[in-house]
Formats: sequence, C-alpha cells, structure tokens
Amino acid sequence: MQKGLKKLVLWAVILGCGYFILSHHFIFIGSDLRLLKKSHLTLEYTIFSTQGKSIESVMDVEVLRNAGIGRLLVEKRKITEEQLDAILEKYR
Repeated sequence: MQKGLKKLVLWAVILGCGYFILSHHFIFIGSDLRLLKKSHLTLEYTIFSTQGKSIESVMDVEVLRNAGIGRLLVEKRKITEEQLDAILEKYR
C-alpha cells in the first residue's frame, strides 16, 4: 500500500513540475531569471534569454509580447514606459 502511495506522489510531483514548465516562460534578463505566465500550455519560448538581442528583436516575438515581456524590460530599466508604448504602438 505504501509503495503504491509513494509512486502516486512521485507521479503527481513529476506531472506538477511538467505543468509548471509548460505554463510559464523562463526569461533571462542578464543574469536575472523572471517568469511570465503563458496564455496556453506549450513548449514555445519556454526558455528565452535577452542576452545579445536588441529590444526590437525581443519585442518582435508575439508570444512574449502578449505575455508581458515589455513590462519586465521596463522593470529592469532596459527601456522606459514611453519607449514601451512606442514599440507596442507598432504592433497594434
């Protein structure tokens, strides 16, 4: 009985971790790791680094833009609110 319960708990933990990974973007801004909630479960852009990328190329990724990467860039002082508004205006 206890062996079956341990197995069940292990599977629940594995599935929970899988769900968490599928439902979040892991964004590296410099050496800082930030999480963004995905709109649906997918592996698309699960891990993304802004290192060596221009702000335009980062904001060009629709999935990340919709998830709110612009807000993270403002928080990390990579761009200003005004710059974010100008960039987002291009995509409207």
